[in-house]
Amino acid sequence: MTRCVAPFGLVVGALLCLSASAGPAAARTEGELTGTLKKVDNTAAVTIGYRESSIPFSFLTEAKRPVGYAIDICLEIVDDIARELGRSDLTIKYQPVTSENRFAAVSSGEVDLECGSTTANLERRSHFDFSPIDYISATKLLVRRGSQIRSYRDLGGRKVAVTAGTTNADAMRALFAQLKMSAELVEGHDHADSFQMVKDGRADALALDDILLYGLIAGAGREGADYHVLSENLSYEPYGIMFRKNDPAFAAVVTGTFNRLAQSREIRWIYEKWFIKRLPNGQRLNIPMSEQLLGLFQMMGLPD
Repeated sequence: MTRCVAPFGLVVGALLCLSASAGPAAARTEGELTGTLKKVDNTAAVTIGYRESSIPFSFLTEAKRPVGYAIDICLEIVDDIARELGRSDLTIKYQPVTSENRFAAVSSGEVDLECGSTTANLERRSHFDFSPIDYISATKLLVRRGSQIRSYRDLGGRKVAVTAGTTNADAMRALFAQLKMSAELVEGHDHADSFQMVKDGRADALALDDILLYGLIAGAGREGADYHVLSENLSYEPYGIMFRKNDPAFAAVVTGTFNRLAQSREIRWIYEKWFIKRLPNGQRLNIPMSEQLLGLFQMMGLPD
């Protein structure tokens, strides 16, 4: 398969529901294809939706090339789609998406795989399908070092940045309502925009998934040392690759890719590439795989 880049234009139960074995199959005739596989076969292309600042899952390098942990997994899925269709001529198109428009992009067929940092919660699963879980995160708070905010309980009367369309925004609204707290939410267009609000004083804290906060700090280079992440977990965020619902043949290919990557240990190598080794800017996250995530991958066949 040729990888051509076009212009940029809970946990265990959910996993078991999606973990039916599926591997490369004999190419089907066009009449037997349905859903996304038929679309890909007709267009000879797979469109990947990527995020511009979801380090280390999906982000742009200085050369404006989409890279990351989720992108690498999606490229493996595309390889298996090509094998399923018996084709070597599929191209890959990259389409930027945001927290707000990613759902419409998947529903409309604008993108086939949303490869970012999307939480696969029950509400979203009622409208979309997801791969097996590829990461487990939690909402936390980022503040400037020296800030008087040492806990979410210190947010009264403060401004908290969130990215529009995220579960973090929902979690903070629910928290403020529960505590009857008068904190104000200010929304950024994307994660970089939300972080910028804290940098320039428009917000006192940033509420986002912990791994994305660490990614923003790493992406900020030396300036990142001015910020730190508070320890409190304010929500539970299991990530997955998102795609259109009610497409069992396509879902089987996606799940089969995860099984293959686990059984061959490649999922561990991909993880270490983005969470342990140096990022494109030379920084390291140094975040080992959690026991919870390791257990999920072992259920898919990852050797001990």
